[in-house]
Parts: sequence; structure tokens; C-alpha cells
Amino acid sequence: MVDVEHRIRSFFAGRLDDAAHYGSEYEHLWQAASRASAGGKRLRPMLVLVAHGGVHGSDAAQAVELAVAFELLHTAFLLHDDVIDGDEVRRGVPNVVGEFGLDARRRAISEARAEQWGRTAAILAGDLLIHYSQSLVARLDVDRDTRIALLDVLDRGVFVTAAGELADVSYSVGVTEPRLTDALDMTERKTAAYSFEAPLIAGAILGGADRECIRALGEYGRLLGVAFQLGDDLLGTFGAEGVTGKSVVNDLREGKETPLVSFARATDEWARVDDLFGRPDLSPKEADRLRSALELCGARAFVESLVADHVRDAVAALDVAAVPAGLASQLEGFAGTCIGRAS
Repeated sequence: MVDVEHRIRSFFAGRLDDAAHYGSEYEHLWQAASRASAGGKRLRPMLVLVAHGGVHGSDAAQAVELAVAFELLHTAFLLHDDVIDGDEVRRGVPNVVGEFGLDARRRAISEARAEQWGRTAAILAGDLLIHYSQSLVARLDVDRDTRIALLDVLDRGVFVTAAGELADVSYSVGVTEPRLTDALDMTERKTAAYSFEAPLIAGAILGGADRECIRALGEYGRLLGVAFQLGDDLLGTFGAEGVTGKSVVNDLREGKETPLVSFARATDEWARVDDLFGRPDLSPKEADRLRSALELCGARAFVESLVADHVRDAVAALDVAAVPAGLASQLEGFAGTCIGRAS
């Protein structure tokens, strides 16, 4: 992963050098985008490299480029998520929206225009990083068929993730009232597709894996991605903020229609607190009432069991001869970390 970090830094350094010729604000945009890319788990690059190495791929330099492409895509989606969710802070510090908004307010610009400035910067930064994630893949030093296959994986990841994001917002704002199956489908599309399934498939394709191995890794990624997001949903409501760095109130205030909530809606217990869910001014005490209802109605236990089921099925998907034993063992160990994780 050291090579990935070095390449990410060199990527942004190159863009910053070029951006300086187009004015200080554009240079600031790239500085903010670079900061937004720092400090993450690097989950997607790790999965690319694990899959590539696990199928005995030999082109480490191209694997790093591919890994960085997925990290840029992830950063782009985070930037756009912040705009969609109206957030100005991520990981405890101002995000691109917040950073540019604060800059505008220091210049005595009106609140509405400061917010517009922040949103504009984040949208443009996200657009640029989506473009460059595709550009990196298109420029890989591989044969034409491999390049097209990798671009297809990336394209599919973007396409499906956008469908998941749209569904997520439609549920939160009340355009659509989701059933539990809808919420689970949204989870798979919004997170599993680009964060787990696509990086594993792409790494395996680059490494020269056969179709059966690629299929198995994709299925593992799909199932584990759902488990991981369900775990995130639990942490977003029941986690320790000091450990996760994530608010345990925001999802409740924003009315996030996660599988946790979809299950609860079908129970009598939820009717007692439904009027609190989605209130922007939800107090800590009211949030505690919602958490209590989610526990009493069995929603928390249900989602915890879903996590365990998806992890079990993900590991089972690797039990085919086409998946090298060493890779299967490594991915099985990684899957185990998704159960009961604290962050």
C-alpha cells in the first residue's frame, strides 16, 4: 500500500502544478480534493491489490494504477455525497463544501452564496476525480481486451452506484417508501458494487484470472459489501462516536431509510417513535428513544444476523477450485473482520 499512497500523492502533485496556471481558486480546489483523499481506509485499493496478487498477477505497477483509480472514484463519490446530504464536515474537519463555504464567509459573502460556492467546488472536484479514475484505467499499459474489460467494470460500478444513491435519496425525502427488500437492494447498489465487487473483479482481470474465479470473487464482493454497509448502518446508530469518527445522530435526523429502519417500520414499537424519525432538530434524548425502539422491536438483532449471514455466504462463494487457496484464505480472514466491528 506504500506504492498506492505514493502514487496518490504524485497524482495530486501533478494536478496542482497544472492548476496553478489557472488561478488561485482552481489551485485551491485541487488542494481541497487532495485533502479529501487523505485519511481513508484505502479499502478499495487493498482489494484490487489482494485480488491481483492472489491470482498470481505479475504487473505490480499497473495494479497500483488500477488501485489508485478506484480510490479516486471513491473520493469523488464522497464529495458528491456531501453535497447531496448537505454535510460540511467529514472525519471531524471541514470537507470541500465546508472549506470553500468558510472561505466565502470570511470574505463577507452572503450565507446563500457561500453555500453555493461550497457545493460548486465539491461537485466540480467530484466530477474531475470520476474523470481521472477512468483516465487512469484507459491509460493502463495492458492489451486492448484487458483495458476494455477493466473500463467496463469501472463503468458498471459507476452506473449501479448512481442507481443506489438515487434510491437512497428517494427513500429519505419520501418520494418512495421502501420495503425491506428495496432497502437491501439499495445497500448492494450504493456500496457493494463499487467498493467491493468491482475492485475485486478488476484486480482479478488484470491478474489474468479465469471466468470462474472472477465470478466467485464478484459474488464474494457483492455479499461482503452488503455486510459491510449493514455494519456501517449499525455503527451510524449504535456506534461510539469517539471510535468511529461518525455521528450517531445524523442518520436519525436525516431520516435514512436503512434496512434497520425498514425492518422496524413493520413493527408496533416503531409507531411510538415514528414522528421523531427524520426531525432535523432531533435531541440526544429523542435519539435515545429511537435507538431503544430499534432494539426493542428486534431491528438491531435482525440486521446483526443479516451481517453474519452475508459474511457466511460470502466466504462460501470462494469455495470453488478456480479461486487460489491462498487468496480464499486471505479473503476469508478479511470477511471475519466485518462481524462486530467497532469502526
